[in-house]
Amino acid sequence: MSDEHEIEWWDYDDAEEMAAAVASDIAFVIESAIDARGSAVIALSGGKTPIPIYAKLAEAKIDWKRVTIIPTDDRIVPLGDPLSNVTMIAKTFLPKGARVMPIVSDKAADYKAAGRSADALMQDLHWPLDLCLLGVGADGHTASIFPGSDFDEAIAGPKERRGLGVMPEPLPKDAPVPRVTLSRAAIVSAKALLIAVTGADKRKVIEAAIKQGPSSSYPIGRVLADAELPVDIHWSE
Repeated sequence: MSDEHEIEWWDYDDAEEMAAAVASDIAFVIESAIDARGSAVIALSGGKTPIPIYAKLAEAKIDWKRVTIIPTDDRIVPLGDPLSNVTMIAKTFLPKGARVMPIVSDKAADYKAAGRSADALMQDLHWPLDLCLLGVGADGHTASIFPGSDFDEAIAGPKERRGLGVMPEPLPKDAPVPRVTLSRAAIVSAKALLIAVTGADKRKVIEAAIKQGPSSSYPIGRVLADAELPVDIHWSE
């Protein structure tokens, strides 16, 4: 980012304390958006770290029927697959009445076509997003912005492009499938940008990425470089 003071770290004693705080922040953003225009659109990350956050958030007394949720990224797998981020999110928020929108098309011929389909679906949403919650991998990836031949398109593609298909190189062993992901432009345009991570190793990666700025070797560094809005990073051991 252009100024490191635009990034604020929030440290917690444990993941449970972090989950409660992040859920409270997300609920506040959702309620503010509903008050302002009658609806809210947010993007939530997959993985294991945010699961307790979502459990806490689901307890909030929100008019969930006014809330649309998309995943920040997803694996190109069928709904219901254990690797599906939207399936994980839907299990928590569909029963509350929220609209949880898949961004993976099961009719796409390949991952590039899946990306075009995701982009078309997301163009119909209200932009910018009211909130985007990111995670960060130990290798510095965020959403599904990984090193590979699609990296530059994800980072520096047209600003109006919301989503695209990506093929991580190499494919992660725990999920060796192509993805669709929000573009950097879509992520950093969000009115509120939050990151939630656990573990000392990930903190070191994020701190190094921030210092490296636009020339960062880590995807998260490139995503955050010159972001215009403040970023809140929530971290616990």
